[in-house]
Amino acid sequence: MDLLNTLVEKGLRGESPTRAEALAVLATSDDDVLDVVAAAGKVRRRWFGRRVKLNYLVNLKSGLCPEDCSYCSQRLGSKSEILKYTWLKPDQAAAAAEAGVAGGAKRVCLVASGRGPTDRDVDRVSQTIAAIKEQNEDVEICACLGLLSDGQAQRLREAGADAYNHNLNTSEATYGDITTTHTYADRVSTVRQARSAGMSACSGLIAGMGERDEDLVDVVFSLRELNPDSVPVNFLIPIEGTPLAGDWNLTPQRCLRILAMVRFVCPDVEVRLAGGREIHLRSLQPLALHLANSIFLGDYLTTEGQSGKDDLAMIADAGFEVEGTDTRTLPAHRADVAAAAAGGCGSHGAEGGGCGPCGDVPGTAADTSAEPVVEPVAVAAGESHADLVAVRRRGAGTELPPNA
Repeated sequence: MDLLNTLVEKGLRGESPTRAEALAVLATSDDDVLDVVAAAGKVRRRWFGRRVKLNYLVNLKSGLCPEDCSYCSQRLGSKSEILKYTWLKPDQAAAAAEAGVAGGAKRVCLVASGRGPTDRDVDRVSQTIAAIKEQNEDVEICACLGLLSDGQAQRLREAGADAYNHNLNTSEATYGDITTTHTYADRVSTVRQARSAGMSACSGLIAGMGERDEDLVDVVFSLRELNPDSVPVNFLIPIEGTPLAGDWNLTPQRCLRILAMVRFVCPDVEVRLAGGREIHLRSLQPLALHLANSIFLGDYLTTEGQSGKDDLAMIADAGFEVEGTDTRTLPAHRADVAAAAAGGCGSHGAEGGGCGPCGDVPGTAADTSAEPVVEPVAVAAGESHADLVAVRRRGAGTELPPNA
């Protein structure tokens, strides 16, 4: 297929496709999905080999959020029967993180519900970071606390946070359809603040919320312009009690095409297979490892994931290996850019982090030519798999051991 040959050639050089080419990836048929995976897999291996980075979530504060994000079980007015608790103490969070690190996690993601942290909250998280780093000096810490106010990103960086996560989630054009209590611009601003403070930026999307192909391409190209080091790709978990509980718009093949498109657009960036992979990819999860070089281990914030031991078995059976803490995640050229930028992000091993443009390599240029519009192919709604959605009842905020 000429399209895939072109995309592989670009990806191996670190170049991104045009928007038309990205749309064409999403428009490929199910009959061609293995060819798409094989092509994008060549790009993934070029920059990341067969390594898989493991990340572990710790939900520091669950539920009772004042924001109205339609996809979220912690949202304002949520009827989801999730765990609800206030801030974990630093030692409790450190104990939860230890389980993930013991399971092979290289990065611990500290998440708290809410619009954004108060200065007191930043102090709490800073103490938690110190407690985790005291036990595991080499572990990466990513904070995800919502919208940041002036100076908070710098304080988190000084406390030892290596990265900050704040997802764009969907395109600017459709953002108002899923959230009204803050704006797309608010999210962009927070990602930029994190980068300006010297933290590695982590920002991604949620697929399956009724968006069009153009929306998916728009948000991924917006992410490329923001230049995060890692791009989590979430697939909507339709949780009972949320406005999107009935939205089952994805098939395993559709998910693979989305991951492939992200890989082509951001060839040398950490693409993370995130929430919803178990319920939407199901038995095709191992194929996604040929596209993403990073996954979450075990459970998510309010729902259960695949068991940690099954994650590790899947990685091994598919012929991949877990990335160690002594290995830099990103390609050297991105780390080199970081080193030249006053210390870089510091979240990718001893050689430093990467802040180079997503998909841009020195000596290459973005394609700015006019791009024809490709009409998206309609995708039939997938069969509901609500029976696979289980609310988390273990780990952080409970007396039961975590799943890692």
